[in-house]
Amino acid sequence: MNEVKPILEVKDLVKYYPISKGIIFQRSSGKVQAVDGVSFNVYEGETLGLVGESGCGKSTLGRCILQLDQPTAGAVIYKGRDLVRLPTDEMRRTRKDFQIIFQDPYASLNPRMKVVDIVSEPVVVHRLVKKGEIEAFVSRLLETVGLSASFIHRFPHEFSGGQRQRIGIARALASRPSIIICDEPISALDVSVQAQVLNLLRDLQEEFDLTYVFIAHDLSMVRYIADRMIVMYLGVIVEIGESNDLCKNPYHPYTQALLSAVPHPNPKKERLRKRILLEGDVPSPIDPPAGCKFNTRCPRVMPECSSIQPEMREISPGHFTACHLYKQ
Repeated sequence: MNEVKPILEVKDLVKYYPISKGIIFQRSSGKVQAVDGVSFNVYEGETLGLVGESGCGKSTLGRCILQLDQPTAGAVIYKGRDLVRLPTDEMRRTRKDFQIIFQDPYASLNPRMKVVDIVSEPVVVHRLVKKGEIEAFVSRLLETVGLSASFIHRFPHEFSGGQRQRIGIARALASRPSIIICDEPISALDVSVQAQVLNLLRDLQEEFDLTYVFIAHDLSMVRYIADRMIVMYLGVIVEIGESNDLCKNPYHPYTQALLSAVPHPNPKKERLRKRILLEGDVPSPIDPPAGCKFNTRCPRVMPECSSIQPEMREISPGHFTACHLYKQ
């Protein structure tokens, strides 16, 4: 995988949100460090999983890749062009190559629009389909995601959560994108529906040659669908590796703790399983700790962890971690 040139390169990406005080005369009082110097590559045709606790910066990172949120610093390079610095008209033309599947299938669909208008909106904006062919185009897309073509004139409130998410997936496919950001697309669905949607995404990836960035906090789901996995904590990446390798041989103490919390389907093994319980709360992204950001909760903390930020190192082929336990 790493010998192939990446389709997307994220380099030293930073996203800070300013905090202001005052009503009339506002002044800056700090900043939320949502994403703090993140770098990774995405390769064509792969599914890259992005996992971590709520508030670690996963969704913000996804939105910065799409340029829905303007990064504070860094670069997002797609096919040799930095999206952060693209002129507005060029960025508008490039947007058809990127789509997103949102977490909430209830809030992500306009309740006043019919399905045909929701799904066709990207192709209308980018003029990809002739006006007289739109209904036939949407009908084919609905059938592709497992819905009836007869649904095109219905409104979102007439569908279940799983059906609404399939409409959202059809909308994401409409502009024929290269990369789709899946922002926790199954977390709001019933367990039985989650598996159906995951299998649908895998089938669509093969059929349409898609590349996914799959954001979630359920490691078992990410392991099932992702080729590689990135683990984030408090705005930084702590581990990157092939999904199976990372889940079988986690290096970073935070990754080990996350995996220890995943329940085992065998009741006997579940009873014998030892969980790693982290003490304390996640620090505030307004005032994160110095050095390794995990040092305030790490069960294997060392003196240098509180003052020196660890570098990302390759511990085994294709498996990287940022931890002082693995100093060269």
